[in-house]
Amino acid sequence: MNDSKIQTSIAPWLSVRNSSKAVAFYTSAFGAIETYRLEDPDGNAVVKLSINGAEFWLSDSSVEDSIPLGGNTVRMILTVTDPDAIFAKAVQAGAKEIFPVTEEYGWRLGRLEDPFGLHWEIGKQIE
Repeated sequence: MNDSKIQTSIAPWLSVRNSSKAVAFYTSAFGAIETYRLEDPDGNAVVKLSINGAEFWLSDSSVEDSIPLGGNTVRMILTVTDPDAIFAKAVQAGAKEIFPVTEEYGWRLGRLEDPFGLHWEIGKQIE
């Protein structure tokens, strides 16, 4: 088997309540497209989304997913060419502003909380 074509990557897997609403939010807010979907007979889905080639997975949360992170947290960073526009679009789609898009530490960046309680930093590095 030739492994030279396998590219190493890390893709977050978000477990949320009501993944169908989450897919709709990420499509509307970030322009995500669905690239994979697997549904079971009960209607639970595992979905792979892509935002301009940046991939992440999404599914309905289960009892196993509710294990605490040992005091740790996870925050998503979405790097885009126009953080102001994407941030505004996400807020319009239902996200809550944590702090507005500003310039600091060589980045133009803002933070929001999506309707599922996950934090996203939307920004770009300033040249």
